[in-house]
Amino acid sequence: MRSDNRSARIQVLVAEQAARRGARVGVVDVCTAAVAALPVGGAGLSAMSRSAASHPLCSTDDVSEQLEELQLTLGEGPCMDAFTQGSAVLTPDLLAAEVQDRWAVFADAALEAGARAVYAFPLHMGAISPGVLDLYSQVPGRLNAEALADALAFADTAALVLLDSRIDGEEDLAGGWSADGRHEDLGAYRAEIDQATGMLTAQLGVGAEEAFVRLRAYAYARGRRLATVAADVVAHRLTFPSGAETDRTDDEA
Repeated sequence: MRSDNRSARIQVLVAEQAARRGARVGVVDVCTAAVAALPVGGAGLSAMSRSAASHPLCSTDDVSEQLEELQLTLGEGPCMDAFTQGSAVLTPDLLAAEVQDRWAVFADAALEAGARAVYAFPLHMGAISPGVLDLYSQVPGRLNAEALADALAFADTAALVLLDSRIDGEEDLAGGWSADGRHEDLGAYRAEIDQATGMLTAQLGVGAEEAFVRLRAYAYARGRRLATVAADVVAHRLTFPSGAETDRTDDEA
């Protein structure tokens, strides 16, 4: 964990944000407070797991929402690498040649969405790593030492909030509201993707991990949101044949 003084200051900022919402502290307050305190344009946070499908929990604007969805759909990007490596992945310029080589699809899609720099911070609580905090900027550049230390402290706070929510058995880990006051049914979002993945394991005769990869690949290939494709599978509007071809839907049959 970071220095006590810095952590305490960050936690106060997050608590003040929750107070303005009139609700218990949620990860959406961490994201919103981070954007207010740091030289970034937006923030998003996704719950990550090595054994189950990952899910976006909150985002502060349309760009950060797209970035979370893109990385989980494509399976590549700073968020994915930060979780896998267990360390921050700082990308000061998405146009850099090494970034284009590393995440060819994500980099172009993120630029098109409106991001130029992305900074990803894995959440840690001892051996537990429940997710990743992503920050983006519309302009290229590195976080200075002070901003980087604050970002790490925000990630620590997010880990505490997320772990507390899970211990309490709360379904709504984001606190229930996005930064603009719009209600987010995140529990239903996660459940629907999990349900669709489970249906595909039976339909395709594959494991859950491969079924989730197939779900993501279908969404990416057609430029659709992962949640929308999952909803179609659950509603039996979309079926995946056992072969590689996944174009057939009930509506197209």
